[in-house]
Amino acid sequence: MGYSFYELWWFYIGYSFIGWCIEVAAAAVARKKFVNRGFVTGPVCPIYGFGAVVFALFLPELKSNPFFLFLGGVILSSFIEWGTGWLLEKLSGRKWWDYSGRRFSINGYICLRFSLLWGVLAVFLVYAGNDMLRALILLIPGVAGVFIASGLSVLLVIDFCGTCVALLGLQKKETAVSQITAEIGQVSRFLENAITVRIQGRMLRAFPTAGGASGSREQEEKSGVFAQGCTFYKLVSLFFIGAFLGDITETVFCYITTGRLMSRSSVVYGPFSIVWGLGCVLLTAFLYQYRNRQDRYIFIAGVVLGGAYEYVCSVFTELAFGTVFWDYSGFAFNLGGRINLLFCLFWGIVAVVWLKLVYPFLSGLIERIPRKQGVAGCNVLLVFMVFNILVSSFALGRYTQRNTQEAESGTEYGEKSVLEDFLDRHFPDERIERIYPNAKIVG
Repeated sequence: MGYSFYELWWFYIGYSFIGWCIEVAAAAVARKKFVNRGFVTGPVCPIYGFGAVVFALFLPELKSNPFFLFLGGVILSSFIEWGTGWLLEKLSGRKWWDYSGRRFSINGYICLRFSLLWGVLAVFLVYAGNDMLRALILLIPGVAGVFIASGLSVLLVIDFCGTCVALLGLQKKETAVSQITAEIGQVSRFLENAITVRIQGRMLRAFPTAGGASGSREQEEKSGVFAQGCTFYKLVSLFFIGAFLGDITETVFCYITTGRLMSRSSVVYGPFSIVWGLGCVLLTAFLYQYRNRQDRYIFIAGVVLGGAYEYVCSVFTELAFGTVFWDYSGFAFNLGGRINLLFCLFWGIVAVVWLKLVYPFLSGLIERIPRKQGVAGCNVLLVFMVFNILVSSFALGRYTQRNTQEAESGTEYGEKSVLEDFLDRHFPDERIERIYPNAKIVG
């Protein structure tokens, strides 16, 4: 990658501001007036900053292949924009932008035109933009740069919190702001009227489509059926089922092809493959509305989404833990050893089988669960999995640290903290290598 956290944070700030300027200029041309198009009140569009950081993390190694660099930018930006739009709608019950009137749009969250523009932007950033911004960052004296970045971070957090308060207020459909806070007190009512109403008005001017509630949440609650449709708890349930079935499937596949019975789990507790679980969630969330389309369309979407998802997972584990869990360098038509054509085609087959056969069956079973028990069970499983992932991350990171230190110094690591001592005793190299038999340390 070659970028420090300090540089990445400045990338986030700089590109968020540049994105805000672009959005404001575009809105000024379209509406003939100034409109603050940022999600927060300040002159930043966080989605641009986040997208630029993601490009800087995941795309530099594709610099030698402009086509795949462009394609990577298109796919990653589509993930980001779709995920942001979906999350905002689930949280507020409103659509913040809607591309439904444009050709080749998906759920109104993304459309081909803007995704292609993001792809062009990704190519520019990797080839020139990041280097230019990095040079400007290096002109700022070290202490001053840290001070300025810290101050801007504090302001951004405050701004974001104020926006979230206003967002919560918008959930109360056709309710006066003074009524919302009637029991909070005079000071709260004053702040609500003086600050929150202004923010809400700005947000509605910037995102006109956010003015009307979608009503999906109310319909779900009135139905009395647990996880009806493609809802949050339905996706949580599918994540755990997919993670478990994926682990079993890979274990059986490895045994048949290699004759070895090896662990394929992503976590230290339980047979769960996070890659498969998240893959099932993504396939369902992205392709749910197209589940009745012809198989060939779902297959192509599965090939693209599955390949991009597997590539991102490979880069993320290498950046986060200094470890890779699969290497397809020996396969024909591979990209950096992270993905290959054969397994991308396999993702396409999985998408068809999942949406046409497996999902309808599992969806019916999940919706038969009593609502109260289903919600409680999903919440307990979520807490367990968050804990499981955290422990697994610490254990794997410590494993990489132990082996890296020993390789560099030729001796065993020195004085240890309480956490390191706990990880060394409960997760020694033998246990980690048994859980992750294909893991390779890359530094």
